[in-house]
Amino acid sequence: MDRGSSTRRRSVRLMKRTFSTAVLVSALSVVAQAQRPIDYASPFVGTDGHGHAYPGATMPFGMVQLSPDTRLDTWDGCSGYHYSDKSILGFSHTHLSGTGIGSLGDIMVMPYVGDVSATTKVASSFSHDQESAKPGYYKVFLKDPKVTAELTATVRAGFHKYTFPASTKSYINLDLNHGIQNDIKEGYIKVESPTRISGYRRSEGWGGNRFVYFVMELSRPMEGFAVDQNGTMVQSPTEAKGKVRGFARFTTKAGEAISVRVGISPTSIEAASKNLATEIQTWDFDTVRKAGDKEWNTALSTATVETKDAKIKRTFYSNMYLSFQAPNTLNDVDGTYLGQDKKVHPKADFRYYSTFSLWDTYRALNPLVTFLQPQHVPSMVNSLLANYDQSGYKNTGVWTLWNQETWVMVGHHSVSMIGEAILKDQKGFDWERAYQAIKTTQMGDRDGLDTYKKNGYVASRPGMAATSKTIEFGYNDYCVARVAEKLGHKEDAEYFYKRAAQYRNVYDTTSKFFRGRKENGTWRAPFDTIGLVGDEYTESNAWQYLFAIQHDVPGMIELQGGKDGFVKRMDEMFTMDPTIHTNIPDITGQIGQYAHGNEPCHHVAYLYAYAGAPYKTQMRVREVMDRFYDDTPGGQIGNVDCGQTSAWYVFSALGFYPVNPASGEY
Repeated sequence: MDRGSSTRRRSVRLMKRTFSTAVLVSALSVVAQAQRPIDYASPFVGTDGHGHAYPGATMPFGMVQLSPDTRLDTWDGCSGYHYSDKSILGFSHTHLSGTGIGSLGDIMVMPYVGDVSATTKVASSFSHDQESAKPGYYKVFLKDPKVTAELTATVRAGFHKYTFPASTKSYINLDLNHGIQNDIKEGYIKVESPTRISGYRRSEGWGGNRFVYFVMELSRPMEGFAVDQNGTMVQSPTEAKGKVRGFARFTTKAGEAISVRVGISPTSIEAASKNLATEIQTWDFDTVRKAGDKEWNTALSTATVETKDAKIKRTFYSNMYLSFQAPNTLNDVDGTYLGQDKKVHPKADFRYYSTFSLWDTYRALNPLVTFLQPQHVPSMVNSLLANYDQSGYKNTGVWTLWNQETWVMVGHHSVSMIGEAILKDQKGFDWERAYQAIKTTQMGDRDGLDTYKKNGYVASRPGMAATSKTIEFGYNDYCVARVAEKLGHKEDAEYFYKRAAQYRNVYDTTSKFFRGRKENGTWRAPFDTIGLVGDEYTESNAWQYLFAIQHDVPGMIELQGGKDGFVKRMDEMFTMDPTIHTNIPDITGQIGQYAHGNEPCHHVAYLYAYAGAPYKTQMRVREVMDRFYDDTPGGQIGNVDCGQTSAWYVFSALGFYPVNPASGEY
């Protein structure tokens, strides 16, 4: 098993290197280039196919993602936008980047020209040749109202600029009955003045029962206001509640722009107002846009690409851009945040983050942030520890969305993320407190841990994904063991190292696969090595979990007959028929049974180097990069997954990868 210094004595040529953040960032800044990094990054990458990205304006790890919505349902509508669509429904302020479940789409704004009624549809057709975007900025011409829409954002506020034609019936529509794959329970609108509207939207869906509060300011007084309230038009209301959408009316000259500023908050209208007043203090759209441009360029400038091939630069920086969109800020400018206990907590000494897609991101995204954006890591860890303290679960979490635990996916990879931060000497949080939290998490009984502790494996039963959980919990245990060893908890370290080796209990020496084992110790039958069996595996099959022991690669190689046998089985996976029984759309980017569109395979090509065949790592990594990534909207073979799939590309383009992220070795 990989235990710090003992592992480092086992040299793996070419691949295994340990870097400090300072050295890496310095090494990446190779040459100056004529164009800035931001000029190569395209927000459209990942918006077609199954990428599930959005093209709108956001800031690094921001609360606001101000982006067009083209659909509100279907699996490929999880972000609200799909490149194949021909009409825009509106521009909402919250979106998910590349997830496999849809949600958010809060506080929609849309320009409209014409008569309005309770049945008015404000959607407009558009074409991609009149649409453009770069990090922090989006622009499109809406054909039906003949309005040019421009969007930019700060961390907690969105800025809209709409250039209208000449009309006495120009409107700004505020729709609180709009959302992405969620059930809108209630909207509230209050007209505070002819230039200011406030309110909230409450919805239920993935992420639970959520309130999003807002304040909207207009660059000029509206001449009238009407509300569609539960299907009935109400003229000049001061307040409205229910299923509501408002219409602010203006008379406009040809080419006249009306700007809209919107601040949001998960805690209160007052906080949304403060967020807006603090972050946007001007009506000059370009001033805000340029500030965002500068911040994004700084974030992307931590790596410099030296090549004459502009396509490679565009692919690299587009993936780097996608890597810095989540987790998302979820505290107000004064530091207050809504905890998992549903209480508003006073100013903290860290920025509170949510949207932790940890089963995906512990593999490459979190290590990449540790390298290139390390200033965010302490706050991210403190956010997970706050959740542990406030949720009542005594668990550091699995998949948090807008401060609520969704329990989606398997394992406790908050443990992995926290462990990695300690093992890489990140400061800014209490290591002992963090250790006790991850230890307690792994000593719990949820989601199969009870049988994992009792039997040495998660017992197979319907829907349990037991084999995956045994392997994932083993990696989590390894992280706890390494931290325990670092902090001097010797007995704990030995206990968790022993548990981390329990993956061997689900390895069948007859079939030579990791597979489901029942409570009584017998193997689950029948056994289908290429079937997606939810009782045994999470979004994968036996081939894709065969190489999943990231924390004990030498032990995994030994199980499969040594280096020669291991390489042979790797070759077999990459060259066999790609047919998968009971297929699901997550399984994309196949080379044989290797599936790059889903996370369990992401480290696999790098395993050749551990078995003495680094040239095969080079060959397969290059094949994946060339076949499954480019600079087009379809340039992601599978879900972006909050940046994980993109972070894989960034690491691979740099020439190394964190097979075992917590180890600090590559």
